[in-house]
Amino acid sequence: MSLKLRIQDDMKAALRAKDSARLSAVRMLIAAIKQREIDERVELDEAGVMATVEKLVKQRRDAATQYDAGNRPELAAAERFEIEVLSAYLPAALSDAELDAAIEAAITECGASGPADMGRVMGPLKARLAGRADMSDVSRRVRARLAS
Repeated sequence: MSLKLRIQDDMKAALRAKDSARLSAVRMLIAAIKQREIDERVELDEAGVMATVEKLVKQRRDAATQYDAGNRPELAAAERFEIEVLSAYLPAALSDAELDAAIEAAITECGASGPADMGRVMGPLKARLAGRADMSDVSRRVRARLAS
């Protein structure tokens, strides 16, 4: 079953269960997918849908952090619930060991030797780790590895 169909089925299930919080989060995701399809005038494939989900999760994390800083725990909790709902559509995250192994493989593959080779390493990693790792964390790890 495609990811878009799974999201549609989850919306129907939330409607039947009268779970308004989950329904709201899933509808927001569907709206974002449709908006992107309209903007780009294409039918999104699995990777495109996954990228949209990742973007929404990142936005929710940023918002939750800001709500925490602004002493608004109820709004931060709502954002974290949406993160939980959206994360169900992402593949399982890589462990630290798997992430380090992928970084080492990419560095070896590219023949990178220093911080100037950061872009050459990040390109293949971004394609391989899409949806499975936070790219800002990957970038930080690659930078630290290349600096040493």
